[in-house]
Order: sequence, then structure tokens, then C-alpha cells
Amino acid sequence: MGKVLIVEDDESFGYILKEYLEINDFDVTLARDGREGLATFQQNTFDVCLLDVMMPMKDGFTLAGEIREEDPNIPFMFLTAKALKVDKLKGFRLGCDDYIVKPIDEELLIARIKALIRRTSNSAKNSEESCHQIGLYFFDCKNQALRFKNETSRLTEKESQILALLCEHKDEVLDRSKALKQVWGRNDFFNRKSMDVFIHKLRQHLQKDPSVQIINVHGKGFILKDDKAL
Repeated sequence: MGKVLIVEDDESFGYILKEYLEINDFDVTLARDGREGLATFQQNTFDVCLLDVMMPMKDGFTLAGEIREEDPNIPFMFLTAKALKVDKLKGFRLGCDDYIVKPIDEELLIARIKALIRRTSNSAKNSEESCHQIGLYFFDCKNQALRFKNETSRLTEKESQILALLCEHKDEVLDRSKALKQVWGRNDFFNRKSMDVFIHKLRQHLQKDPSVQIINVHGKGFILKDDKAL
């Protein structure tokens, strides 16, 4: 159904909510505070995050801002006992997709989570099926094909996924952490090394057109540059 991260400091409520979502076929991870929530998010891939607002160590608003820096596209909802308008506005300014006030209507929560995952999934599907012009190359992501004039190369699944992300962020930094979580599911030492290998392979695929470059941005990620597009 989907992978859900719950960050909730009320142990009893968090456990009950986790159990209820799992009964409804969600894959759920529960973190007990904001710090644990951020660390968990950085090491795994999720489809949606449910964040309590009032937490020790790190409150939900702060956590949401840090999650947005890690992945600008991840959908998240705030869970709170506070129904003040100022808090809701603050949440929406941070980019939250929904704001659920406790006590929670479980059926309504399930419906909203499903709607968020469905919307995000459709957006990703449309992106994967798109085609991209990269200098003199034509990239068909759906069929994992890279064409240069009359020559066509078949890319591996991971090569296609990474190149698609680079194309979506052309001329801007593709965050390494975001790419690792989206393609490999985890941001760890071995996957970082693996990504470097695939970036090298993509550079080899694209070397016939000198106007196309994949540039390292130290400590941040990679930029796909296409001088012919300027």
C-alpha cells in the first residue's frame, strides 16, 4: 500500500496508530521524537510522513523544514491536538499537505494518506514516462533507451532512474541524498560508492557530445549541463 513514517512522542498513541495503519496494509516505521525521526528519514525511503507538532528534542515544524531540505517532494501531514489557525498556517507555509487534529478519525486519515500516495505515485509515473533531449542525445526513460543520431544504447534500470532525475533537475543541483533514497532506498556508504560508479557509466554514455556534462558539486550532488540548450 505504501511506506509511512510516523514521528510521535506519545508512545501509546503512536503504537495504536502504527497498528491501525499496518492493519490497513501500510508499511509503517515509528520514531519517538524529532531527532530520531530525521535520522530515520535520512536512512530510508517513505511515501508519506505523519509528524506530531509538539515533541521533545525537535518539534514537528522544525523537523518538517529539515525533511523538506532532504526531499522537497515528500508529502507530509501534521498530527496535533492544537487547532489554532496560526499553527495551521505555519504548517501550510512549510509545505504540509494536510493538518489532522486529534482525536483522529481513523477512516478519514486512511483516505487522506491513500490520496497523497496516489497523487505522488501518479506524478512519479508521469515523470518516468517522459522523454528528454540532452544535447544531441534523446533519452526515452520508459524504454531505458539513449539514442545518439542513429545509435541506440540500452541503459540499466538504475542508469535510467539516475539520468531521469538529472534531467528533471537539469542545470541545477540534484541532491545526492535525495537520489540515493529514491533509487537505492538508503543513504549509506556502500550505496554512495555505487552511485559514483553509475555516474561514471552515464558520463561514458554521454561522452559523444562534449556539450553535455555531469558535474560534481562537492558535498551536495550533481548537475547535468547541456550547453546546446542555452
